[in-house]
Amino acid sequence: MGGDCNYIMVESKVEYEAVIGLEVHVQVKTRSKMFTTARAGFGHEPNHLTDPVIIGLPGVLPVMNKEAIDKTIATGLMFNCTIAEVCKWDRKNYFYPDSAKNYQISQYDQPICIGGEIEIELPGSARNIMGGHRSVGLTRIHLEEDVGKLNHFASDSLVDFNRAGTPLMEIVSEPDLFNSDEVFAYLTALRQAIVGAGISDCDMEKGQLRCDANISVRPVGSETLGTKVELKNLNSISGVRNGVDYEIRRQTAATRRGEVIVQETRRWDADTGVTTSMRTKEMAHDYRYFPDPDLMPVMVDKAWRESIRVRLPEMPFDRQRRLMKVYDLPYTITSVLVVDRELAEFFEEAVGDETVRARAIGKWVTNDLLREMAEASVSLSEIKIEAGQLSDLVGLVEEGVVSSSQAREVFSEAFATGDSPEAIIERRGMKQSTDTGELEVWCREAMAARQESVEAFRSGNEKALNALKGPVMKASRGKANPRMVDEILRRLLAE
Repeated sequence: MGGDCNYIMVESKVEYEAVIGLEVHVQVKTRSKMFTTARAGFGHEPNHLTDPVIIGLPGVLPVMNKEAIDKTIATGLMFNCTIAEVCKWDRKNYFYPDSAKNYQISQYDQPICIGGEIEIELPGSARNIMGGHRSVGLTRIHLEEDVGKLNHFASDSLVDFNRAGTPLMEIVSEPDLFNSDEVFAYLTALRQAIVGAGISDCDMEKGQLRCDANISVRPVGSETLGTKVELKNLNSISGVRNGVDYEIRRQTAATRRGEVIVQETRRWDADTGVTTSMRTKEMAHDYRYFPDPDLMPVMVDKAWRESIRVRLPEMPFDRQRRLMKVYDLPYTITSVLVVDRELAEFFEEAVGDETVRARAIGKWVTNDLLREMAEASVSLSEIKIEAGQLSDLVGLVEEGVVSSSQAREVFSEAFATGDSPEAIIERRGMKQSTDTGELEVWCREAMAARQESVEAFRSGNEKALNALKGPVMKASRGKANPRMVDEILRRLLAE
C-alpha cells in the first residue's frame, strides 16, 4: 500500500483514490440559544438549560437569535461565501429521544451562506508558506439548532437537553479532499479561523465542533464519484484522521474484491480501530422538510453584510504571510503565533516600532512566554507581564545590561509579579559590568593564571578561550558582560 493510505498499489500502479467531503458542525458562541432566551453553556447539571421552547410544550413560539445569525454571516464572509439575500427556516422531521419536538429547526433549500472556500496548508509545505497551499471548496453553511445528548449507561440511556437549542452552524465542504492529511489540514484551518474570530471555541471534547466524513473511492482518473459512506463518532482530530484512514482501506479492499459499497452511515470505534454499520443512509425526503410556519424568512441586505465585514479579523494565513514579510520572521515562529490571535497581537504590541527586535521578541513569545503560561496553567488574558516589558527586556539583553541566562530569570519573575525588568535587575543586583578597566584587570589575571590556555589559543585552538572566560565571570560574580569579555581577551591575546 502507498504512503498516503488512500492508494492501493498493485504492480506499482495506483488502482483507486479516495474522495472525501466533510460536514462540520460548529456551536456558535452566544449567551442564549437559537430560538429562545434560555441560557447556552456547557458543564451544567443535566436538563438545567431548558425552557418550554426547548422541550416543545404546546403553544410556545420560537424567536430568532440575531447574534447567531451575525456570526454565521461573519463565518461565510471569512470563507468567501455568497451571503443569501433571503434565507428561510425549515423543519427537519425525525423521531428520536434527543429531539423533544420530534423535529429540528434547520435550513434546507435556502441556507444563509452559499459556496465559498477554505485555504489549507498541505503537509510538507513548512519551508515555503507561499506555496503548498490550496483552497477546498464549500457547498454551503447553514444555521440550525442543536439537539440533546444521549448518555448511555449499563442498563439505561438518559437524555440531557442542555445542549438542545444551541445555535449550530453546519459547514459542508465539496468532495475536495483526498486523504486524511488533507482532512486534518482542513479542520485545523477551519478551527483557527473560527476561534480567532470569536465565533466558537471549537472544543471537540465539549461537543462544540463535531465532524462527519463522507468517504468514497473510485478508479484513479475517473471523474465519477463512488458510493459514499458517512462516518460518524469522530470525536477528536486524531479520531477523524484514523477513522478516515481505516474507511479508505476498507472500501478499497472491498472494491478490489468486487463487493458493492452500500450507501450507509457507519460508526468509528476508536477502541477497536474499526468502523461498524449503523444504518442505511437517509435521503433528504426521509426528513420531510417543510418551511417552519412560526418563523419568517430573513432578508440580509448589503448594509447588514458590510457592517459585519468591517469587523472581521485578519485570516490566519494572511496574518502569517504578513508577519513573515513585515518582520522577517521564520515559519517556525509565525506558525506558532497565528494559532492564537491574542498571542499574535501580544507579539505585535511588544514589537511596536522596534522592528529590529522582532525576531528576538518572537522567540521569547513562542518559547519562554508559552512555557511559563503552560507551567502556570493560565491564559494570555491572565498573565501579569505586559508586552512592553518583554520588549524592554529584549532591549536590555541587546545592550548588554544582562546576559541571556540572567534575562530568563528576570522574565520568570516579571511573569509571576508583573514588576518591570529594570526594577527586578536593580533589586537583584544583576546589572552586568561594562567597566572596561575593571574587565581588563580580570582578563589579565585569568591569562596569568592559565598560561597553557593562552598558548593553546595563540596556537589556533579557539576553544581555549572558554577556559579564560570562566575565571573572569567568576571574579565578576557573573556580572561581567560576556561580549565585552570576549572582545578584551581577544585583544590582549593578540598583543
